[in-house]
Amino acid sequence: MTDTTFPQVRIAPERLLNPDTVERILNKIFCINGVRRMLLNGHRLPAIVPYGPAKGQLNPHEMRRVIKVGDQEVQLEIHVGNIILELENRDPIPELKAACDEVFTQFSYRLQEGRFMKTEASLVDYAKYGPDADKNLLGLSDPKSRSGPVILQGTR
Repeated sequence: MTDTTFPQVRIAPERLLNPDTVERILNKIFCINGVRRMLLNGHRLPAIVPYGPAKGQLNPHEMRRVIKVGDQEVQLEIHVGNIILELENRDPIPELKAACDEVFTQFSYRLQEGRFMKTEASLVDYAKYGPDADKNLLGLSDPKSRSGPVILQGTR
């Protein structure tokens, strides 16, 4: 079980974000010290159509592309709606608000504090990572994904 005293923040824009906006906000967040974990929520954009008359065919979608966060390239596999962050303490919240104000100029957003990430291993976590899973990965697994979460590392 992770320490439940870490504050969590959800950035909830009024609309779904395009990849350029996601790249800009993630690069701003990546430069802020005190962010422990990040989770992007949104609609999954599969590479291959999973069902229906086009099942098995490629799914070309303009929102599914590679973005660059820090020094790493990341395949964006969802149409991002919310960004959930777990922080070391409440100190980075003003910086997060300033970053959001700078990026979200064409539409509004809400910066909410609360509990948005799991703090204990779920059945999906246990099935994907086993009983001795890294506590930083709890609640970050997608049951439909065949790959694990993207871990961004590097200099800020």
